[in-house]
Amino acid sequence: MSANRKTAFFTLMDIEARKAYSNLALNHQIARRKPDSPALVRQIVYGILENKLYIDYLIEHYLDSPVELMRNCEKIVLRMGIYQLKYMDSIPTYAAVNETVALAKRFCSRKKDLVNAVLRNFMRTGHTIMLPDREEDEVRYLSLKYSYAPWIVQLWLDNYESSFVEELLGAGNQIPDLVIRPNLLKTNREDLKKRLISRKFQVTDGNLAPDALHVRGSRLIGGRLFNSGMFSVMDEGSMHVVNMLDPQPGEFIMDVCAAPGGKTVYIAEKMNNIGQVLAQDIYKRKLNLVTQAADRLGITIIKARTWDATRLNSSLEGSADRVLVDAPCSGLGVLRRKPEIKYRNLNKELRLLPVKQLAILNASSQSVKSGGILVYSTCTINPAENHRVVLAFLKANKEFEKEESIQLLPNINNTDGFYICRMRKK
Repeated sequence: MSANRKTAFFTLMDIEARKAYSNLALNHQIARRKPDSPALVRQIVYGILENKLYIDYLIEHYLDSPVELMRNCEKIVLRMGIYQLKYMDSIPTYAAVNETVALAKRFCSRKKDLVNAVLRNFMRTGHTIMLPDREEDEVRYLSLKYSYAPWIVQLWLDNYESSFVEELLGAGNQIPDLVIRPNLLKTNREDLKKRLISRKFQVTDGNLAPDALHVRGSRLIGGRLFNSGMFSVMDEGSMHVVNMLDPQPGEFIMDVCAAPGGKTVYIAEKMNNIGQVLAQDIYKRKLNLVTQAADRLGITIIKARTWDATRLNSSLEGSADRVLVDAPCSGLGVLRRKPEIKYRNLNKELRLLPVKQLAILNASSQSVKSGGILVYSTCTINPAENHRVVLAFLKANKEFEKEESIQLLPNINNTDGFYICRMRKK
């Protein structure tokens, strides 16, 4: 049994059984088990997460009961085998079968014969399995083809044309580029680009954010440039949030849901490290990430404190030049990075999140001074959490007016799915 597949197995177990986020689980297991090909581990893990419903659909053609009734270790082993046979042409068939059966012997020995039988039957007849008829049930068809929970498909079909939804589903399954931005206190985009190219990285300019660079190459994170604070990793959608906030040197700016701090430090850099940024979050341990990022980048104007953003802080009323509300949300815009979200039942959260988002917006808006700016953003693609929250806020707070809003989409903008709205206090 290869260390690569063993690492992938334990990562998928963390995600399935412990509901861990894929990026954190991968980093943990790779660091712990030290596979000789981390790239292969990531390919298997993300490939299965991106195609899980369809893979289960294929497996169930050879079982008498749904995959979900199996023990976690059994279904993960089967998914790994089917994924390699279906999608990974670079792996010989015999290797995919033998390695998967070896995993079964180690972690679910009572089902090793079943695993072997399913894989060999799939090799013979898997090519004949067809998707359900689209005309009869479009939601089920798209749900299986792109492996999204049916409620997400239905949500987007309620708001977009069918062809557009299919593009959106497909874009959510693509591996995103590694996007970085320079630390504006130490360098600029052109200088950083030259440094990266001299180190044999492939670098192209971003399309949306003027500071963005798309980079290809290995061992960029944790290298000398990163450790010396020359750049940060940040999607162009996140950068656009800060650009719409438009922070200026000398201002007092509040980031009320700051952790893990990517936007917070970018705000401080845009201010040339002059002024004050108040970074708030309800979880103290998460605020540590903000201060760590600031220390690495050489930023000194950020003050971090724990605070429940749904509560009004009367001592700060009317004091901030600009307030950023990057609200907690369903995360449907970051499925490229966290594909496990596609399978979570968020029915309760979808009912409660807009209430919480509006409460945060109402409380935070009290800190904006006359003529000041309030920016509301989410990393989701759901009108109930986005423009409907803003409409409800503006209806109840006549002293604010909307200046600009945008819904970024991965299939259109090649960014994470962000909603951003800029408002001004009259």
